[in-house]
Amino acid sequence: MHVVVTDAEVTLTDVLSLRLSVDGPLPCGTELVLRHRVTAVEISVVLGTPGADARDATLAVSLAPLALTPGRWDVYLRQDGTRTRLPSVDPGFSLDHLDTYALSRRTLAYRAYRTRNGFLALKVDEAGPAAEVRAVWFREGRFEVTGLLAFTGLDDDESRHEARLALRRSHPDAELTAVATVQGVRFHAALSLCDVLAAAPEQSGTWEPSLEVDGLPAPLRLGSRLDDVDGKRRRLHYPEEEIDGVPIRPRYTADDELRIEVGG
Repeated sequence: MHVVVTDAEVTLTDVLSLRLSVDGPLPCGTELVLRHRVTAVEISVVLGTPGADARDATLAVSLAPLALTPGRWDVYLRQDGTRTRLPSVDPGFSLDHLDTYALSRRTLAYRAYRTRNGFLALKVDEAGPAAEVRAVWFREGRFEVTGLLAFTGLDDDESRHEARLALRRSHPDAELTAVATVQGVRFHAALSLCDVLAAAPEQSGTWEPSLEVDGLPAPLRLGSRLDDVDGKRRRLHYPEEEIDGVPIRPRYTADDELRIEVGG
């Protein structure tokens, strides 16, 4: 039987919604199988009504009860004991949907996507409150950043929240803060690069930025994960700025958190 996923999405209520193009009826007892790519753990769900004659099927699977662990899960159909990996023609990416999905408080975030070789997969990440970076630049001697507050539960409205951008480093310890603007879940912050150099003169090192928002229990780390670009440290490079002969550049860590590197 030939089966292709034509539409795949994880809804705001963490339900995996699939539309399948099928060239014959799904056999009684057909299962959707999720297989963890690293541990090889498999979780299966029986689909629909046993014996249903469905050629263009719409399926809905609630993910929360499955207790999926973080990582990437490949998706298969198992029919009459035969397991087949599900091909997909849906790229499974919408930045607007990811922004809306991130408005709710969550401990796990699920995303359906198409792999490079054209199969359906599910990405599961731990999800805590974070400051999702959308733009970073140096201009007029300042570091500036804009983005979205993710998984905080704050409303996307016109309300303003008191906030501060903080930069911290160790060896030697140093800290800088500046007032930030937060409206609803959108933020903008800027900080003088001259102040960064003055806080630890003649010392190379890496600064970790965070956003402190009144009403939230802990500072929010700045990172970039709500898109389809993994491994930004390798793929995304910002131009550096020189202040008094000292190079300063934004960089991402291996897990896509933003850092400011000062010196060589």
